[in-house]
Amino acid sequence: MPSVLHELAFRSEISQHLAEQALQRFLGGALGIGERRPDGLARKAWQLAGQFGWAKTYDAEYLATAELLGCQLVTVDIRLRRGADRLGYVRTPDELLDPGTPGDAT
Repeated sequence: MPSVLHELAFRSEISQHLAEQALQRFLGGALGIGERRPDGLARKAWQLAGQFGWAKTYDAEYLATAELLGCQLVTVDIRLRRGADRLGYVRTPDELLDPGTPGDAT
């Protein structure tokens, strides 16, 4: 739900204000839909998607989860690795094997 709302606002199909209101209703349980997520995940993912200029929050949810848990995110998605480089906690498996390798490993 948060990803759909963010994408609609990103594409100007609904206003940012309306998207924020709908997100708040969703997070507050007013829609009768439940979910199991770490506290603050949807908000953090929303913020990261906006920061990176992403229409959807899917990738941002992985980043937000790692940030909220205080751990690294290991991914084989080079696009995600490059895009989130400035966060400092996204790595490829190759980078874990050779910690001296800066940036993306191919």
